[in-house]
Amino acid sequence: MTAELEHANYTVSDGAATAAWMQKLFGWHIRWQGEAKDGGHSIHVGTDAQYLALYTPGADTTQKPNSYLTRGGLNHIAVVVDDIDAMEDAVTAAGFTPGNHGDYEPGRRFYFHDDDNIEYEVVQYD
Repeated sequence: MTAELEHANYTVSDGAATAAWMQKLFGWHIRWQGEAKDGGHSIHVGTDAQYLALYTPGADTTQKPNSYLTRGGLNHIAVVVDDIDAMEDAVTAAGFTPGNHGDYEPGRRFYFHDDDNIEYEVVQYD
């Protein structure tokens, strides 16, 4: 028996804005969007096989403390690209700041934070 990851669901302050930059940077598309629990709204953005469910609650959101020190915290989301240098340029052009570059097995990587301070890892496997 095998399993594969279909989606992850997490809370953002503005799902439409997050989906827009993901479509632009990653070439993803919106698979579905609509009303969600507690008066919120969800947008599923990704590929035909996998996606991220971006949930925006109906009430104000709060910022959690450092996710690495919070049990159940979301530490980062990783995406694989075939041209990490071009993606770094695109991330910078989108207004985000790449950092924490690494080049170790099995590939090169960098990280950036979005407007909700969610960390994303971008990796290219050689």
